Amino acid sequence: MTTAVLSSRRRRVRREDVIKALFVVPAAIYIALFFGYPVVKNILMGFQDYTTKTFFTGEAPWVGFQNYVTALTSGLFWPAMANTLLFTLGSLLGQFVIGMGLAVFFRRQFPLSGFLRAMLLLPWLLPLIVSSATWRAILDKDSGILNQALGAIGIDAVPWLTSPDVALIAVILVNIWVGIPFNVTLLYGGLQDIPEELYEAASLDGATGWKAFWHITLPNLRPVMSVVLVLGVVYTLKVLDVILGLTGGGPANATQTIAIRAYQTSFVDFEFGVGAAFSNILILLSLVFALIYLRSNRKAVDE
Repeated sequence: MTTAVLSSRRRRVRREDVIKALFVVPAAIYIALFFGYPVVKNILMGFQDYTTKTFFTGEAPWVGFQNYVTALTSGLFWPAMANTLLFTLGSLLGQFVIGMGLAVFFRRQFPLSGFLRAMLLLPWLLPLIVSSATWRAILDKDSGILNQALGAIGIDAVPWLTSPDVALIAVILVNIWVGIPFNVTLLYGGLQDIPEELYEAASLDGATGWKAFWHITLPNLRPVMSVVLVLGVVYTLKVLDVILGLTGGGPANATQTIAIRAYQTSFVDFEFGVGAAFSNILILLSLVFALIYLRSNRKAVDE
């Protein structure tokens, strides 16, 4: 092979590399500006005394871990952490169980199944603040349609949004309603990839119903389930709109979560440094679940 041919091939390879880079660079710039910079800025703010005064003076003194100490020692941190865990686990369990049931149900072909699946996406398509306002009207103790329906069958009105004992449950139920379409969409797509021949072969051995679901559906759906669960955790940890629209973190801080604490500390109390510390704690929690997901996926690939 001549030197000229080798040189021509090298130039072609370099040109292809440049073209590939040109396609990647815009996405990389977008991610750096709109994802990387805010995260880095938030992390830095967590170590600064960042207040409204900073916007005028441009000065944000470095305070080390003082913001995190303030956040962790505040009276609402641990109740908010407990509410965050309860809200996340309750929402995730309800969304996944109901989503799985509906996905298996819609796997069977029947009239209007496509139309019903499309209607099921409506909660996902509506802005969360609109959904929250609608559910706030439904759950109103005095004029809400839910309590009116309960009253028609002889059940006393339930203070869904005004009782500290019930408010968190009400918020979880609304968030389950919001998240069901996401779970159904992904799980239904995963079910479509399971070969029908597996069920036919299993039925010959008497494995139908729950046996087929346990031994065929769940093992083949495991990769999709892990994605649904991890993304569900990450999305639920940062839920803000639903809680703000329904209770605003009340009553008596019964629905305070870390996300709500971060919002209220930053944009109500204007303590941006402490609010950034709350946000960074939330990011750390999400990162832990992301690492668990990557580790479990790596083990599955190795096996």
